[in-house]
Amino acid sequence: MPRVNARNDTPDRPRPRWGVFSQRDFRLLWVGETVSGLGNSITVVALPLIAVVGLDVGSTAVGLLTAAAWLPWLLIGLPVGAWVDRRRKRPLMIACDVTAAAALVSVPSAAWLDALTFQHLVVVALVCGTAAVCFNTAYHSYIRVVLDGRDLLEGNAKLQGSAAATQIAGPGVAGLLAQVLGAVTALVADAVTFLVSAVCLHRVGVVEPDGASGAERASLRRQIVEGLRFVGRDRYLRPMVTWGAVINLALTGYQAVQVVFLVRTVGLNPGMVGLLLTSGSAGGIVGALVATRLSRRFGTARGLLLLQLTTSPFVLLLPMTTPGPGLLLFATGAFLIGVGVSVANIVVGTFRQTYSPPHMLGRVVATAMMINHSTIPLGSLIGGVLGDAVGYRPAMWIMTGLMAPSWLILAMSPMRRTRDLPQARKPEQAHVKG
Repeated sequence: MPRVNARNDTPDRPRPRWGVFSQRDFRLLWVGETVSGLGNSITVVALPLIAVVGLDVGSTAVGLLTAAAWLPWLLIGLPVGAWVDRRRKRPLMIACDVTAAAALVSVPSAAWLDALTFQHLVVVALVCGTAAVCFNTAYHSYIRVVLDGRDLLEGNAKLQGSAAATQIAGPGVAGLLAQVLGAVTALVADAVTFLVSAVCLHRVGVVEPDGASGAERASLRRQIVEGLRFVGRDRYLRPMVTWGAVINLALTGYQAVQVVFLVRTVGLNPGMVGLLLTSGSAGGIVGALVATRLSRRFGTARGLLLLQLTTSPFVLLLPMTTPGPGLLLFATGAFLIGVGVSVANIVVGTFRQTYSPPHMLGRVVATAMMINHSTIPLGSLIGGVLGDAVGYRPAMWIMTGLMAPSWLILAMSPMRRTRDLPQARKPEQAHVKG
């Protein structure tokens, strides 16, 4: 029977030994997201490998495939944010899991019938991307239903850590499956993970409050504008989303080329590519492990700035990769970038969840993620086109060169003058105009 969430009834309760893992609902959410994350990390490698090895496409096509997965953020991100604020999050997330599973199953089915085309892969990427927009917008709001404010940083760190851990296993599993059985087989496992996630979400017992009440149901257009104004006028959120957009442009730009670069320039087989790409995921685990400690030691604002300053420049090691011992350059650069991105995801995600008014959280998340993700299709296309036009290694140099100094955007924000990010928006900030 569903339970009413009583997380605020005992604000001074002692910390349990196992932290957030002592809460059944969080365990279910964590298990579902961990399994689903494993599937997602398999897909990140499997789809490009299917396109490159199975359909013999170039880097422009790989960039187009990556762009298709992220394009829905640009097209529907803002209305989805307002829409999610009006609805219960869990049923929507379950529907997204089932939709993604069905889309992924269609790829091996078509391949086994010898009917798989690149256009089919693009459609699957669009469908999965659309499901991801709805799921992730609802998910970031749903965490706040399952956990109270003081548990959010720990909970986000646990979720980010498990995501990084599955990203270590995922590329390796995808590469080995592609080497032994063919890349399309990996997508069968991916579809199963989405179904497991749906079952776990179905079993979460916390009673979710209704979305907007009848009096609060303004038009979607008005709600979208409110979300844009909240983010655009805020002195903390505005530089964060600007930095995130630049990071994603550069990150997906070189990621659109890196599989083709490693296969055709460096000369690696699919299994080795999968194993090498786990370096970034290993860095993600380390980042998740140190995020809470780093934030307490240096502060959420100062710690984030310090880590970006010390990790971002190492992305320039990636285009230096050569066969043999030179593979350590790629592994080291990917590892350190993984650390920086993981900590940033935890700190920024927790900040949005605690800083934003509950009734606007979906819109704030969707606005921030839409702006951040709007550059992903562009970065993927630029990286892919550059790879075919100037070569895969030069394309890697161009995109990593954009990422290396990106930390300066945060350094020029109010974060440089404060130790910790604020826990809630002050009333006077509502009238600040950027």
